[in-house]
Amino acid sequence: MLIFPAIDVKDGACVRLLRGDYATAHKVAENILDTARAFEAAGARWVHMVDLDGAKDSHPVNQESILSVARETGLSVEVGGGIRDLTTVEAYLQNGVRRVILGSAALKDPAFTKEALQRYGEKIAIGIDARGGKVATEGWLETSEVDFLTFAKQMEALGAKTLIFTDISRDGTLSGPNLSQLDALNRAVSCRVVASGGVSSLADLAALKALGLYGAICGKALYTGAVPLKEAIESIEEASDDAT
Repeated sequence: MLIFPAIDVKDGACVRLLRGDYATAHKVAENILDTARAFEAAGARWVHMVDLDGAKDSHPVNQESILSVARETGLSVEVGGGIRDLTTVEAYLQNGVRRVILGSAALKDPAFTKEALQRYGEKIAIGIDARGGKVATEGWLETSEVDFLTFAKQMEALGAKTLIFTDISRDGTLSGPNLSQLDALNRAVSCRVVASGGVSSLADLAALKALGLYGAICGKALYTGAVPLKEAIESIEEASDDAT
């Protein structure tokens, strides 16, 4: 299982939110590029980046900060937030980003999502952010009536290979991941599943690995020191060269 350290970007700074509430944003690192370099030095192969302003405004806002990490480090960068059209997808992929995450657009614009998946295949991931089992959009400011498992199966049918699942109620809380929903998702589809939200310890990561998941995103736990990244990578990541 791969460990994805997270960098959430708001107003050009590295921040964390509690349950996706923008009012709770607080800076956790002074410099985005330095943070990414520290993750790389600890052994990370990937970094998960979210343009929080972009997610709320429906277009990229912190694109340059994100691209600087793709240019200036050896990390594979996956990015989400405000990606609503092929032009934006292409701009990221042509400038060094390894994987682009479609969230709100995946729910609201299936035609665009299908085209992106057909054109870019495994370079596209689908972000499934759920509140009470229902898919949320627009920077988690809106909650739909669509069940997360139904949506996952729809995305699999369109050709999605990677799903990133966040239980919003756990995000930023250090209360542990939603193992039951993640297990149900992993069993429902053949896609690679990445867990996000609630990771608080190495034991949480071990529990996620035991479910057979592809990856786990760590945010607040890294910044508080609850999870030492180097130790997590050494103990959790499989001894494999497959970092796709």
